[in-house]
Amino acid sequence: MSTWAKEFRDFINRGNVIDLAVAVVIGAAFGAVVTSFVNDILMQIIAMITGNPDFSDLTIDIGDGQIFYGRFLNAVISFLGIALGVFLVVKAYNRFKRDQGEDPAGPSQIELLTEIRDALVARRDQP
Repeated sequence: MSTWAKEFRDFINRGNVIDLAVAVVIGAAFGAVVTSFVNDILMQIIAMITGNPDFSDLTIDIGDGQIFYGRFLNAVISFLGIALGVFLVVKAYNRFKRDQGEDPAGPSQIELLTEIRDALVARRDQP
C-alpha cells in the first residue's frame, strides 16, 4: 500500500473525522430549522409590525447607483436569528451536562498547566 493511501486510511480511521461528519450533517439540518424560524416566524412578526416581511427592496439612490440597505437588514436579522438559535442550543446543552453532574467547561488551561507543573516538580523531587 502506498504511503499516501496509508496516511489517508489512518486519517479516515480517526474518530474526529466521523464526529466532524456528524456535526456537519446535524449543522445543516439545524441550519434549515433556523432558516425556517427566521423566515416563517420572525420575519412574519416583523411583517405584522412594519407591513413587509422582506426588506430587499429598500434602497437609497445615489447618482446612478443604489445602496441596497434592505438586503443588509435581512442579513442582520437572519444572523441574529441564527445566533439566538445557536445560543439556545448551547445553553440547553450546558444545562443538560450540568444536570448530569458534568462540568461542560472542564478545567481551564491555567489549571491544567498548574497540574502538569506540580506533577513535574513532584516527580523531580522523588529520589
